[in-house]
Amino acid sequence: MDQSVAIQDTLEREENCIIAVQCDVFFDNTTESRLLGLVESTKEHAIFIYTHRRMAITADDVSLEDIIPISLDFAVVEVSSSEELAVVGADTKMRVSYQEEELELRLPFGSHSRLFLSEVNRAWSDVCKTTTQAPKFEWISKYHKATRGLGVVKQALAPLGTTVNKLNQHQKKEKSSDKKGTIEGEKGSNSGTHKSKAYSSPESQSIFSREDRHDLVRSSSHTPSNKAQILAMPQFGLRDNLIKCELLKNEDLYTYPEDFSFFLGTYNVNGQTPKESLHPWLSCTLNPPDMYCIGFQELDLSKEAFFFNDTPKELEWTKAVSEALHPDAKYALVKLVRLVGIMLIFYVKKEHAEFISDVEAETVGTGIMGRMGNKGAVAVRFRFHNSDICVVNSHLAAHIEEYERRNQDYKEICSRLQFRQLDPSQPPLTIMKHDVVLWIGDLNYRISELDVSNVKELIGKKDFETLHSYDQLKRQIDEEAVFVGFAEGDIAFQPTYKYDTGSDKWDTSEKCRVPAWCDRILWRGKNIVQQHYQSHMALKTSDHKPVSSLLVIGIKRVNPEAYKRTFEEIVRNIDKMENECIPSVTLSKREFHFKDVKYMQHHAETLSLFNDGQVPCQFEFIQKPNEPTYCKPWLTANPPKGFIAQGGSVDIELEVFVNRSTAPELNSGKEQIEDILVLHLKRGKDYFISVIGNYLPSCYGSSIHSLCQLREPIQDMSQETLREVAKMSGDENAVNTEKPLDIPKELWMMVDHLFRNALKQEDIFQQPGLRSEFAEIRDCLDTGIPDSLPGSNHSVAEALLLFLDALPEPVVPYSFYQQCLEICSNASQCEKVISMLPQCHKNVFNYLAAFLRELLKNSASNRLDVNILATIFASLLLRSPTKQDLAEKRKTQEFFQHFLAQGSS
Repeated sequence: MDQSVAIQDTLEREENCIIAVQCDVFFDNTTESRLLGLVESTKEHAIFIYTHRRMAITADDVSLEDIIPISLDFAVVEVSSSEELAVVGADTKMRVSYQEEELELRLPFGSHSRLFLSEVNRAWSDVCKTTTQAPKFEWISKYHKATRGLGVVKQALAPLGTTVNKLNQHQKKEKSSDKKGTIEGEKGSNSGTHKSKAYSSPESQSIFSREDRHDLVRSSSHTPSNKAQILAMPQFGLRDNLIKCELLKNEDLYTYPEDFSFFLGTYNVNGQTPKESLHPWLSCTLNPPDMYCIGFQELDLSKEAFFFNDTPKELEWTKAVSEALHPDAKYALVKLVRLVGIMLIFYVKKEHAEFISDVEAETVGTGIMGRMGNKGAVAVRFRFHNSDICVVNSHLAAHIEEYERRNQDYKEICSRLQFRQLDPSQPPLTIMKHDVVLWIGDLNYRISELDVSNVKELIGKKDFETLHSYDQLKRQIDEEAVFVGFAEGDIAFQPTYKYDTGSDKWDTSEKCRVPAWCDRILWRGKNIVQQHYQSHMALKTSDHKPVSSLLVIGIKRVNPEAYKRTFEEIVRNIDKMENECIPSVTLSKREFHFKDVKYMQHHAETLSLFNDGQVPCQFEFIQKPNEPTYCKPWLTANPPKGFIAQGGSVDIELEVFVNRSTAPELNSGKEQIEDILVLHLKRGKDYFISVIGNYLPSCYGSSIHSLCQLREPIQDMSQETLREVAKMSGDENAVNTEKPLDIPKELWMMVDHLFRNALKQEDIFQQPGLRSEFAEIRDCLDTGIPDSLPGSNHSVAEALLLFLDALPEPVVPYSFYQQCLEICSNASQCEKVISMLPQCHKNVFNYLAAFLRELLKNSASNRLDVNILATIFASLLLRSPTKQDLAEKRKTQEFFQHFLAQGSS
């Protein structure tokens, strides 16, 4: 997930976050997670350091802690022990220096970290090349008041004791005596000699050539003996892309298959800590597997884990896994990735580690509003020899009747989970763009149309074939609703859910769940044979049983001699045709019309490019003069740049998507669905593509004041009326000719529906609804048809949250925000502030607070409490105009809790 968006939300209009990366900062013997953003303003750059408590999605999730200007006093050095360099997938330790302060941190292994370092290196190089006066960084001063305490640099590390210049002089001296760049006496956070590489220092520019610096950035991802990199590191030029393309087309000429064993395991641990050895599960094979991919779900069910993605159980279960791996082999941990309670651990036999490269990890939450990670997926992709492999661990929506929600979760994971490529000109890799996909997890599909007694009877007879015919996942796959192209082995073990914890007895609770095969393992790809697929009844820690599968996969290995011959032949052919002709393409269309665009509804059209020239070509959508990006914010081209071989073609998806940031201007008529894209060919000409459309105004993204002026559905209003209403909304002296509504009718419809139908709904406001039902609810609110809201209670609840999230001015206007923080502990003062709100805003706040108090009266049924509701609603009703750090978030929750406590008991 791109976390630079959250940082951008904290910045002024003049500043731009180029790239963001998550890291660990070392504090004595502990580490804490931080988010680093490379921020640019007026051709000056600085690293902004943020604290965060979960995957950063909005400004509410981060808090600015410190700022490091990239000036002549700046340096960054890689510090890695020889042991760490020996393991592929090891993270990169860095030491950042500024003036007399330094900071040691650890960047996650992968191309995104390399890209971050590359951009930092580029920014530093620009400073060194500047012949005018040194940068002043005056723009940074306005952010200093937003930082908290001493700042992370002063907290984490003592002063260097010598200036950065002296450090760099020391590096010069060491460079002359040791060309490998080892700094004598440099120590990391652990004892032992460390290898160090200077990424940026002004004095070192005379030492390091540009090639040296590029090599330093790239080296963070490879061991010196990484044989998996037999294909040379790409330089991303036209020639290199062509060679890469031709090599892929002729792969059969220089590769051959070799079998390797992959152990896949999945276990929903129900928030428990390890109480027994995992050896019966993880060491059940006679021979040690070559790879382990182990997935957990519900690692931690606490509210802290749910809301902040923090849990001590990650270490506990990781330790339990490492102790239970097959005793007849030694394994290296390549990657661990976790989202709340969903965790994936990837181990490899140590002798195979050098053949693994391009390791990337990503997560995607499918919880309510797409922000909560209690449901979703984590994934790791990597290259093993010459095969690209993706492993996904997912936890899909629960409850027997929610199979459509599970289908939706699967589709969202497939579309939203994307891996960056090392080549920035290439589009991100999706899950299905891999040779092999291994999918494990608690998929939560149940057995339907049979009652619990019939299911247990079939289990007793071991008639799993008949029972499997009632399995929801099998039926959805047969209907090609999900997992198209995937395979699953025959199920010859009893359902893995639900058991009484600590036993092999089926659920004896009041709910008496129907047994089901919730925990599954599937695969997609060629040359894959399953050796076993089984559950492990010996483990009794959870209400689920763990499942394992051993797959033997034919991996593509490279024959070096055949590769060399193929490579040389390709280069000879390219040399013959290079520089002969100017690139050209044929476009399938030059005008695109998007009809009836709706809020949060994806619209896409395909632009096909055919390379009709005599040479390969590289294309890119470029910015128009005086515009910050190549397109309007509601439009994207996917991919925005790329490479087309001679005679080849590429399909580009032109996607229109209106969200909360773009809806207000479109609703009011200030903006239209109109744009011109400029498609540029390298060494060729430019092509102009017209994009037009019409947007259907929505209550989503409209202000409270505007909606209170509209007695009829918004789509029944003329564009001129909406413009006038929007103008009145921004004019405090405007006179209404008609008495406005007390609250927006759309808000009343949703709250009234929930009041009548959902006061006792279990997990209301915590479980997501269906996207298809949200679309129906939105259309009903915007058109008045039908008279009553469609969809489930969960869909209406999520629609209400999305409505509040989309308000251009929150329920408590921005101008009151600071005052609310200052008086948050004084209940009477909080009430006084609310009494001062504009009338329509005050009405909405009181109406929502009264409804939430009614929910709390039914907490025994809906499982809500004051803290949960305050956490969900406070950040929606009381939003910060710029950002919201953790201290402010707690204050907004404290403020809002005063109104929930009134009459709730």
